[in-house]
Amino acid sequence: MTGAMQTFRVSPFNPPPSALGLREDIRAFIKQHMPPTEAPQRANCWAVGNREFSQALGRAGYIGMIWPKQYGGHERHPLERYIVLEELLAAGAPVGMHWIADRQTGPLILRFGTEEQRTRFLPRIAAGELYGCIGMSEPSTGSDLASVRIRAIPDGDGWRVSGQKVWTTNAHNAGLMIALLRTGEPGGRHEGLSQFLVDLTDPAVTVRPIIDLAGGHDFNEVFFDDLFIPGDMIVGSVGSGWKQVTAELSLERSGPERYMSCFALFLEMMRRAGPSPDAAMTQLIGRLSAELWTLRQMSMSTAAQLAAGNDPMLEAAIVKDLGNTFEQELPRLVQAAADADLDLSANEDLARLLALLLQISPSFSLRGGTREILRGIIARNLGLR
Repeated sequence: MTGAMQTFRVSPFNPPPSALGLREDIRAFIKQHMPPTEAPQRANCWAVGNREFSQALGRAGYIGMIWPKQYGGHERHPLERYIVLEELLAAGAPVGMHWIADRQTGPLILRFGTEEQRTRFLPRIAAGELYGCIGMSEPSTGSDLASVRIRAIPDGDGWRVSGQKVWTTNAHNAGLMIALLRTGEPGGRHEGLSQFLVDLTDPAVTVRPIIDLAGGHDFNEVFFDDLFIPGDMIVGSVGSGWKQVTAELSLERSGPERYMSCFALFLEMMRRAGPSPDAAMTQLIGRLSAELWTLRQMSMSTAAQLAAGNDPMLEAAIVKDLGNTFEQELPRLVQAAADADLDLSANEDLARLLALLLQISPSFSLRGGTREILRGIIARNLGLR
């Protein structure tokens, strides 16, 4: 057994008085601006993109909410941002175009980037005009980020890179990638890594789609063919990549998207059940509601810790693991409870939502770190190994 044992810390979710009325404001915005969407698009909606909607959110001040105003932000409280994200996901709004840039790209640049990087990229992200992706995984490395092998080789005032990233969400829409690359020989597994901002419009970059079983296009392969990265596009210092990546992952793993990807199916199930469901359906609704509420409280608590400047690595890993389990079980439970004659090929909302989520929900425990990686983090922080 190594390391000091931790427990899941619970922090109160106390947004400031300025958050009063925020839920009503964002609901009114959604009602006015949300484009017509089919039922399947309202599930896993943080992977569904719409440029016009993202730009409308940017104009209304709902992207880059917590960033300084000098970089296009709005200096709102982090828990106000959480409220907005929760309402957007509950409505099934198409937020996938800007999601990664707002959640990870912008905060990384704000925390570790240069002043030139902040002024160059953050206002465009906050406006809903520049989208991002994260270049971490490589073939044969999976979620073991310490095994990243692509090397950035010094070349004059910059770096040369050749190689492949894989499972890169939103790369086909993004203009900017945060790439984790090896810049030195590792003295330990987590050393010798650095992060770079990569211009995906460069001719030396090729993005190829990975189409999922449901015909969706979220993931991509990204190839670098002797790509030159200017020296001023490194984020932070050379060799600090691992520390920066782990700071990002707490943001990625603990948000409301980690338990709300199937929320549209839950709502449709209740709508179909009506006001007087039978005993079995009543029991299922009660069970799922209790699990959803518990996950929400855990996620909100983790958000409160992040807002306080802490790094809740353990709590974020637990939220993601339990959230993914909930998201993967929900479609199977709904299928088991549905009428025996429910045709998954039927043109009705419940069937279409269920058919989609039965196919794509197995992938939910891959994005942001596999279940095995997360449970290793949990075990280590609980002092179990």
